[in-house]
Amino acid sequence: MSHPAAESAYKKLEERLNRFPQGAPPSETLYKILSILFNEKEAGLVSQLPIKPFTIKTASRIWKLDAVSTEKLLDELAGRAILLDSEHNGIKKYVLPPPMAGFFEFSMMRTRHNLDQKLLSELFYQYLNIEEDFIKDLFLGSETRLGRIFVQEEVLSKDNLVSILDYEKASHIIETASCIGISMCYCRHKMEHLGKACDAPMDICMSFNNVAKSLVRHSYARKVGVSECMELLHQAYEYNLVQCGENVRNKVSFICNCCGCCCEAMVAAKKFGMLHPVQTTSYIPKIDEEKCTGCGKCVNICPIEAIEWVSNDKETDSKFGKKVKVNKEICLGCGVCVRTCSNNSIVLEKREEQIITPVNSVHRIILMAIEKGKLQELIFDNQAFASHRAMAAVLSVILKLPPVKKMMASKQMKSIYLDRLLSKIK
Repeated sequence: MSHPAAESAYKKLEERLNRFPQGAPPSETLYKILSILFNEKEAGLVSQLPIKPFTIKTASRIWKLDAVSTEKLLDELAGRAILLDSEHNGIKKYVLPPPMAGFFEFSMMRTRHNLDQKLLSELFYQYLNIEEDFIKDLFLGSETRLGRIFVQEEVLSKDNLVSILDYEKASHIIETASCIGISMCYCRHKMEHLGKACDAPMDICMSFNNVAKSLVRHSYARKVGVSECMELLHQAYEYNLVQCGENVRNKVSFICNCCGCCCEAMVAAKKFGMLHPVQTTSYIPKIDEEKCTGCGKCVNICPIEAIEWVSNDKETDSKFGKKVKVNKEICLGCGVCVRTCSNNSIVLEKREEQIITPVNSVHRIILMAIEKGKLQELIFDNQAFASHRAMAAVLSVILKLPPVKKMMASKQMKSIYLDRLLSKIK
């Protein structure tokens, strides 16, 4: 990648990725990753693509290629899960997903012989786990979170089962999906190449709706029915995995079944727990100190170490003169501890604070764009035109003005106005 033209192509691709709210901070490691996933020509072409879904005709105009050549290139990229493809009213559309949740993960969601997946795993580990800029930007870069936790429904009390909202249930996401795909877990597959994977199930990563359709079409996911997906969900419960999915109410695109040792979201929750890198459930565990025997199972099983031993002021006979306590500042409310407690001394209660969840992916992306100062990139999407670049630059300056910035950052603007507007979009 020392050739100036190649460096320019990958630099432009990096800049294109960072026009989206979920970007990829530049580094030498990122360029090495991109050079494995894209050749120089592809990097230059993809760097010109719009953020929003586009047609063959749009790409053909931007690339200045005929429609047949354009479609061939787009289908080649979709076949490698670089792009996601779909069909709307007989018209094919494509979109470049962000690196995560997106083409970084897709590259490891099946065994591939056309990629050096061991080298790619090493680079992903360097970029995500050691350099950390990407992870901090992904999970902490905006107030609106990319992912949210789903509570383990089997441990809910009857009262909670009555009051839980449909979109808070993984089972509802599964039962209402238009398509379900099951793939290899990116996180554990990556760690397997590094010799650090745990024994949790590998083929248990769930995708839904249009994302699933594209991944299934190109053999990056196995299409399953509702009953098989529900069986996998219960298997995930039995392995004490945490369900972390897209932070939206409608048309959730993915649910990962995460372990505390391999999975990026759980690792981030352990490192930056007080900053809430992942949106919690509406529940929080409560320990009945009278019933608790001090066995410590909940301390050992919590995937993000949110339950800890503290001094026991009552000086009873509990283990080592200590008692267990939930750190409510970092607890995800997943319910794994409740399932593990053999003495039924832990129950889930509703949190006092209200959890706000974006309506859909469009709502979430707009919120993140506002919070990251990138709304102009979504409005003036096609950067192939100089006029669009100029208008985006002008709007960027306007949005940074104190009164406008304050208005855009208001909860009323982000949570009420956009919610009502986007709820009308089907």
